[in-house]
Amino acid sequence: MTTEVSLSPITGPSAWRGDELAGSTEWIYLLSDAEREELEEVGRKFVADDPDLRTVVAADYPLSAATGLMEECARQMDAGRGFVLVRGLRTEEYGDALAGAIFFLMGLHLGTPMEQNQLGNVLDHVIATSNKTLDDPGALPSRVRDRLPFHSDSSDVVALMCLRASKEGGASSLVSGTTIYNEILRRRPDLAPLLFEPWHWDWRGQDPDALSETYVSPICSYVDGIFSTYAGSTMIFSAQKYDGVPRLTEDQIELLHLYDEITQEPGLALDMDFQPGDVQWLLNYAALHSRTEYIDWPEPERRRHLLRLWLKRDVGRPLVDGFGKNVVKARGAEEKKIVEGGAFHIAEAVVPNQDWGN
Repeated sequence: MTTEVSLSPITGPSAWRGDELAGSTEWIYLLSDAEREELEEVGRKFVADDPDLRTVVAADYPLSAATGLMEECARQMDAGRGFVLVRGLRTEEYGDALAGAIFFLMGLHLGTPMEQNQLGNVLDHVIATSNKTLDDPGALPSRVRDRLPFHSDSSDVVALMCLRASKEGGASSLVSGTTIYNEILRRRPDLAPLLFEPWHWDWRGQDPDALSETYVSPICSYVDGIFSTYAGSTMIFSAQKYDGVPRLTEDQIELLHLYDEITQEPGLALDMDFQPGDVQWLLNYAALHSRTEYIDWPEPERRRHLLRLWLKRDVGRPLVDGFGKNVVKARGAEEKKIVEGGAFHIAEAVVPNQDWGN
């Protein structure tokens, strides 16, 4: 394994711009009738069997007609743009349990579902449960309607399924980590090497039950010619409140501000309007994600509602040691206390806890 600091532009399909993709549909995979029918059939079996979501595996629910679909999703994440949007599921006709079952079994064929909260749930929700904003104490990013800053999640893969769309806004925004790096390298080559150095991240701020206040990870990894990104300046700045964390230098602060400014520049991000049944698969190491601000429907049953999966995808991607939060999380998983009350069967897992984020 060869670890390097690349001071040359990174090329390849992961170096895309949103304004170049927005006018095409090359990033959308339209299901064939055979693929959709098989997913529906296997999904109905999943609902009837009612397996424990913590222990069920892909081999329990094999796919044949949809094999090409899963291979294309894997290829785009591992060696392509880093994401793909799958369209064509008729979730408005299914009910949430069947929709969630199809989403979950697709996930099983792309990786291993990870716990997403202190209850141990492996299927979570993005839905506004109050009128709080991100500035309010205790507000959860997944439970508000604000625009979110671009960031990486605590997994190899993050996936979203749209059950219901918002009244207005709420587009899923993606930006290429490779393109951001290339822009920093072009504008400030003196700052670019700092991206490969260790940074302290606020672990306690992301997880009240964390084993430590912070964890350490670089923002960029370049190993054996493979470039990866893990970003989110909010948690780096937040870590500064803890004793013992080295103070950020002026260059580091300037770099973080430049990174965030670049993500917001017109043309860099791709905004996709989620339609019911859309499923987005995203490799966290290839792209950052966000969401535009949105207006919800007044009726609770019509609120914007996405299901979310975090997957560990063990395909041998070379990364520098300790890269990202998921490495820390996996190491401490056995020591973490799981609280009673988790939703481990599909019918209950697709129902959001309306108290969270209030």
